[in-house]
Amino acid sequence: MPKKKRVITNVSEKEEIINNCDCCYVGMVDENNNPYVVPFNFGYRENTIYLHSAPEGKKISILKKSSQVCIAFSTAHKLNFQSENMACSYSMFYKSVLCYGNIEFIENYELKVEAMNIIMKQYTGKEFGFSVPSINGVLVYKVVIDEMTGKEFGNLY
Repeated sequence: MPKKKRVITNVSEKEEIINNCDCCYVGMVDENNNPYVVPFNFGYRENTIYLHSAPEGKKISILKKSSQVCIAFSTAHKLNFQSENMACSYSMFYKSVLCYGNIEFIENYELKVEAMNIIMKQYTGKEFGFSVPSINGVLVYKVVIDEMTGKEFGNLY
């Protein structure tokens, strides 16, 4: 019987997983050492994850004090079982990637527009024009990935 779990070492396979996700989860740690995880829309290009949000809030307060994050991606979920009547025989197939790095806030207007277009292209495949007030009213940031790990569990042959 083939192994069902494997570590993904190929960068293009990990990037394919990221590109097949419609959401990522950004984990951070607050000043009291409490974990805080938030779902995000995102864009990915050249070892960098782009994010945006309102300019204020709990996550922004945390990230301005500690920029270190872990970003989780997970896709290809499929419930599997060996015996339909045995709860312990159930498992979930998946492909996942974890990315580690530090948040960098983007202040430059042109770079913010570029980052927003990377995010929009992730979902629509298109680039857009943005109004000055819309770009000035959003906080845009990126994570240059320091480490990327991947795993897969499921029908592996």
